[in-house]
Amino acid sequence: MIYLIRHAQASFGADDYDALSPLGFEQARVLGEALAVRLHGAGPLQVWCGAMQRHRQTAEGCLAALAREHALEVHAGFNEFDHEHVIAVFEPRYATRGVMQAELRAAANPHRVFQDMFLQAMARWTGGECDADYLESWPAFRARCVAALRHVAGKLPHDATALVFTSGGTLAALCQELLGLSVEAALRMNWRFANAGITKLAVGRDGPRLLSLNEHGHFEGAQSHLLTFR
Repeated sequence: MIYLIRHAQASFGADDYDALSPLGFEQARVLGEALAVRLHGAGPLQVWCGAMQRHRQTAEGCLAALAREHALEVHAGFNEFDHEHVIAVFEPRYATRGVMQAELRAAANPHRVFQDMFLQAMARWTGGECDADYLESWPAFRARCVAALRHVAGKLPHDATALVFTSGGTLAALCQELLGLSVEAALRMNWRFANAGITKLAVGRDGPRLLSLNEHGHFEGAQSHLLTFR
């Protein structure tokens, strides 16, 4: 079994976006407590994460609450795409990070302004007509993510569970592969992955297959204030 876990909330608008927000650390803790119940009595555990700080911090916070010490295997194939590069190619002025931050802070709804601009930047990146403009095209990104998942699946004993801490874009690319989605449908999913949400896969002779998508029941009821998507 493989649990693909989106990282907890990062620090949108801060100088270091890659660090978890205070709410993000709380999400990682609650996730770990929920997994402690789900994995009680389960077999061997493997833990993987991308090479980004938000992946590692989510994994460490989750494992601390799970009360299971475990080495983290880092695989950069689970890293998010370089959204700053995708944005800068779309709007060269934003190659200077402070310019975009200043404009967002001045907006009445920074999240909406960013989302509208980002959707246009993503459409250009994934459109297939400008692949040469990017350090990593969408097809190359998707192939990287799929190769990382196959690597984990290939190393997983039949009675073991793997926790993989990654990002929303990576999950979207993997869902496109697993479900045969169009690029447009995969990108729409990218906005719907909950922070610290779980997507569950079974591993069989034909490789990984999807069992559940974007579970976030651990953020319902008394913990509903922890549900975020950005």
